[in-house]
Amino acid sequence: MAQFQTTPVSQLAGSYDAVIVGSGGTGLAAAIQAHELGMNVAVLEKEEQLGGNTNRASSGMNAAETNVQLKHGIIDNINDFYRETYKDGGKLNDKDMLGFFVVHSPLAIDWLADHGIKLEDVTITGGMSKKRTHRPASMAPIGGFLVKSLLDVAAKENIPVFNKVKVEKLVKNDQGAVAGVVASVDGQPKQINAKAVLLATGGFGASKEYIKRYRPDLADYKTTNQPGATGDGLKLAEEVGAQLTQMNFVQVHPTVQQDNPHVYLIGEAVRGEGAILVNFQGERFVNELNTRKIVSETITALPEHSAYLIFDQGVRDHAKAIEFYDKVGLVVSGDTVEDLAKNLKMDPAMLKNTVETWNQAVQAGEDKEFGRTTGMDRDLSKPGYFAIHIAPAIHYTMGGIHINTKTQVLDGNGDVIPGLYAAGEVSGGLHGNNRVGGNSIAETIIFGRQAGQQVTVYAREH
Repeated sequence: MAQFQTTPVSQLAGSYDAVIVGSGGTGLAAAIQAHELGMNVAVLEKEEQLGGNTNRASSGMNAAETNVQLKHGIIDNINDFYRETYKDGGKLNDKDMLGFFVVHSPLAIDWLADHGIKLEDVTITGGMSKKRTHRPASMAPIGGFLVKSLLDVAAKENIPVFNKVKVEKLVKNDQGAVAGVVASVDGQPKQINAKAVLLATGGFGASKEYIKRYRPDLADYKTTNQPGATGDGLKLAEEVGAQLTQMNFVQVHPTVQQDNPHVYLIGEAVRGEGAILVNFQGERFVNELNTRKIVSETITALPEHSAYLIFDQGVRDHAKAIEFYDKVGLVVSGDTVEDLAKNLKMDPAMLKNTVETWNQAVQAGEDKEFGRTTGMDRDLSKPGYFAIHIAPAIHYTMGGIHINTKTQVLDGNGDVIPGLYAAGEVSGGLHGNNRVGGNSIAETIIFGRQAGQQVTVYAREH
């Protein structure tokens, strides 16, 4: 994979139509969309590595009523997508944002395809009734694939993307509109004027300060986030009077391997393709594809506060990320279920019975024990058995900057702060109190595109 060449900071101009802060899926989608509408844009990334948390996304991108689904024989509808996401979010989702999101989801899949970014396979994650999690045909983890593909488009279109440029503050003009940023460039402050500024800086999952302020109960939890997810955009927005919303809604992901200094998220697609969860005795204890909130809480309630994902070669064949998990040493193997149990210091008879009971449930199409109804396309009978030790960790922050469906940032009175936009994980409201796996990548493209269009409308008027 050729490394994307960032633009040298010597080429950072003093003025643009729009400045986009953050180079994850949201920022890149917005930059491409605005550029294609004739805007002169720049993407500013504080980290050396581009892509932010998007790089770490693994499962896919949710959308309903897509041509891809139909090619796989899946008949879905947008109303179900809305209803299930609303229910899974504790009915605390911003209804307008959610409505915009589901309606624009198939268009986002098409927009990516128009740019040569094809998501031709579908899988499922917890909290949905149909396969609507789109991913590359290679079944590669969505995040790295998307970042690389969007950067390729940015390179083709000569969109400048700067790294190691940290935005320190937003600049307002005499009318009170946001009209640029002050960024730290090689340790020196530089003012960059812009007709509009988009905050696409991601969440605060790696910010001890914000987590302690809003969720002290999670202060000691590890996080799956990249180190830069420190809520910088929230601070910038607060300083110009933006309202933050639903900040206590922090998602804990149930399946995270955290026995090493480096924390690895084990994507929901592994369960979506048929894996089960067992306790240290080798027994199932939950519907593995319930919402992340419920699965996480159930694991935390176990005496060891952790569990094992169990799967066979059949699941492994359908979840390519497992090859990576194995390469970095997270996977325990056994030729048979009994071998695997011995390697996990578990009672072989117990684990064998659990797997056999599960296989019967799959064959019968009914999980009498825990009522699981999805991720049952195949049983665990293909030789080669595997386990990954997992426990919950901070994964996603549902709360953030209060925006409307136009991605305009709102102040404490609900009024628009002119010239300031926010989209992606830095914004709050879309997901309610629980995000469905696959919805965050969809959010980056859907609201990234919307932000690109809306900054264009604003810049043309000003």
